[in-house]
Amino acid sequence: MEKAELYQRELEKLRELFKDVDQSKAQLVEGLIEDAAFLKAENAQLRETLRVSGMVLVHPKNPNLQKPVEAARQYLKNVNSYAVVIKALNGVLSKNVLDPDDGMDEFE
Repeated sequence: MEKAELYQRELEKLRELFKDVDQSKAQLVEGLIEDAAFLKAENAQLRETLRVSGMVLVHPKNPNLQKPVEAARQYLKNVNSYAVVIKALNGVLSKNVLDPDDGMDEFE
């Protein structure tokens, strides 16, 4: 799947998840939604590159000499950033859910 198509699909998925969120909160996190979709698409492309190249280059004559591939470094940075963004988005979604009636109202 092309990166642009993956980005668009992820963006639509995330916007669908946030469709019932208070409009002001949804506007507040729109940039995070776009960032999450971008990082997901970027990482898919990097993952494909790493599938072919591997994450570490090993010297052919001296296996003790190893060098991380730059794409691997970027992938790991992106994964960490994506995790932070998703955690923030999940926090907004969690606060948007109303607690079910637990019967404690009569004691308040």
